[in-house]
Order: sequence, then C-alpha cells, then structure tokens
Amino acid sequence: MRVLNNSKEVAAAAGTELGVSEWISITQDRIDQFAEATGDHQWIHVDPEKAAAGPFGTTIAHGYLTLSLLPFFAAHVFAFAGEGAKINYGINKVRFMSPVPVDSKLRARIEMVEVTDIPKGQRAILRYTIEIDGVEKPACVAESVVLLLAS
Repeated sequence: MRVLNNSKEVAAAAGTELGVSEWISITQDRIDQFAEATGDHQWIHVDPEKAAAGPFGTTIAHGYLTLSLLPFFAAHVFAFAGEGAKINYGINKVRFMSPVPVDSKLRARIEMVEVTDIPKGQRAILRYTIEIDGVEKPACVAESVVLLLAS
C-alpha cells in the first residue's frame, strides 16, 4: 500500500499511478444486498432465471454497485496519512463501459490525476479504472474528487 504522508507527497503523486487493488468477487448475494439497500430490484440484477434469457445471459451488477466499491479499492491501494479530514467532494465523470456479470472479479487501477492547493488544504482528483478479470474493456472509469483538509 502506498502511503502519502504529507501535502508534498500528495502533490508529487500527481500524474502517477498509485497502484492496483486486489480482486473482489461480485456474487449474487452482494448484488441482492445492494438491491435491498437501494431499492433497485430490476430483474436484470436480481432474477437469475429471467436474466438468463436476457441480453447478457445472466444477472449483472448495478452500475452504482460497481461505483460504490471505490472506497474498498482505495483502502487496498493507498492512504492519505495525517490528522486532517479527508472529504469526498464528488465525482467529475463516470462511465460504465462494460456490464459486470455475476461471479465476475473486479479490481481497480488508481491514478492521481491532479492535485490543487485550496485555502484549507488540497483537492485531489483520482481516476479509478475498474477492470473485470478476463475482459479487455473496463467495467467503469470514474474520477473521484477528495478534499484533504489541513488539521
């Protein structure tokens, strides 16, 4: 895991790959739990029998389930050290490029795209390229914005 210990190390990481996460399995149970949490029970996600006859031949993960894994991936790749608050400021851009079939494995390649000084600290833009094991095209590419506030 890469640890960025201070604002100078964060700034120096701009334009570099921070690392690649471990694989995580996308089981039907995980998909069903996400459907319960969000109220999104579309058959393409939660009805294996109907989905078998659908466009992907099986159930697929919700796009937002894939997106919700960003904190999991980050926790296995890098950390911002220090006492200051780390605040999720939002998402600049998200594209869901490939469906994630049930029982797929996902991992993320994380790049520090840009770091900008702000009055109370730094704003970091991180690009997550979420890969599906054995599939060339990524499942998702997302740019996350984090505020790193000085303590």
